[in-house]
Amino acid sequence: MNTLQAYISRSLFPDEGDKSTILERALSVVIFIAIALMVLYTEPHIRHHLKTWMQPIDFIIFLIFIAEYILRICYCGRLRKYKGFKGKIKYIFSPLAIADLLAILPNILFFVAEDLVLFRLIRLFRMLRIIRLVQRNRPLVLFAESIIASWPQLAASLVVTVFMLFLSSILLYFVEGNVQPEAFGSIPRAMWWAMATLTTVGYGDVYPITVIGKICAGVVALVSIGVVALPAGIIAANFSKKLN
Repeated sequence: MNTLQAYISRSLFPDEGDKSTILERALSVVIFIAIALMVLYTEPHIRHHLKTWMQPIDFIIFLIFIAEYILRICYCGRLRKYKGFKGKIKYIFSPLAIADLLAILPNILFFVAEDLVLFRLIRLFRMLRIIRLVQRNRPLVLFAESIIASWPQLAASLVVTVFMLFLSSILLYFVEGNVQPEAFGSIPRAMWWAMATLTTVGYGDVYPITVIGKICAGVVALVSIGVVALPAGIIAANFSKKLN
């Protein structure tokens, strides 16, 4: 029994560098299945034809996650910061524990009222289960740490992006506003074009038709290449440092 408890504890709260256990890998598979079912369940045609077996599987998965949540509360004392009764309370209100609770909460609420629109929205919280897959994936963890480490530079990049958004919107408003009032008749309307252009998406539903407007749009498009590439370069540099 002590060996089993130690195995469950190590699987739920592994030390740095520990190899993943069979239980941990099994839980990862269950998470993947749960997310796949949630995605498929949003398609009415699939939901109608496969509802008879999807709901029982979803209920079994729900029971597995309930058991995992309870076990995590029981064994969280493996980590020094969660030792004792106060430690368990601290763990219950930790971000990961709250994410686990939000992931299983929709199933509990569906027993009361399954058809309410609000609970269709709450159902999306079950996607939070994917956090468990990210936790033990070192490259993804390093990538997340790179984004956090890049926050000051990303904030500066965001300021530049917002400045360019307003500047290009104002520019096209003055150049194209009288010619295309529906698309560029106000700065907020011109912002849709500016957003699509600065992000290099370019939907093509709105575009300048005057010569001056096209010249201005060309300049904005060229500048947008650097605006979009800047955050990617910042994150890539920090990610490279983390890997090394």
